[in-house]
Amino acid sequence: MQAIRLARQQVALRPLTTAAHASVSPTAAPSQSAIPLSNVEAQWERMSKSDQALVHRQLEELQRKDWKQLSIDEKKAAYYVAFGPHGPRAPVSPPGQGLKVVFATSGLIGVAAMIYFTIRSFAPPPPKTLNREWEEASNERAREAKLNPITGISSEGYSGKGFVTHK
Repeated sequence: MQAIRLARQQVALRPLTTAAHASVSPTAAPSQSAIPLSNVEAQWERMSKSDQALVHRQLEELQRKDWKQLSIDEKKAAYYVAFGPHGPRAPVSPPGQGLKVVFATSGLIGVAAMIYFTIRSFAPPPPKTLNREWEEASNERAREAKLNPITGISSEGYSGKGFVTHK
């Protein structure tokens, strides 16, 4: 367990720029500080834009090397900077927002249902023409008047319901 802690401390202290990287990139400004890669995920939001750009450029340089030579922290940092939940990939809504939306939508549907049934309770009864007997009488009247004799209710072999819509 002690060996893991020591290894973790060594990895945490390892700067972003390695000796090989520093010799390859002499164009880097001496004022730029080496940012440790040990936990870029936690540090990223607190970094200034210039530090984020510096880390991004340095990781681009590191990724040009053989990936087998990169440490696990360098690979994790490269993945986080490329695909992490920041910038355009940042979550749009905070955690728990979906539950609020569900409750608000359910509440609005409930209010709409209450309004609907309240208005319906004050409505007059349906007209007398909306019952089964009236619709059957309308069918008989249509047959007597030979309404639509080719394909409709007055045609030979007609088996439809006609004007009857109630069960």
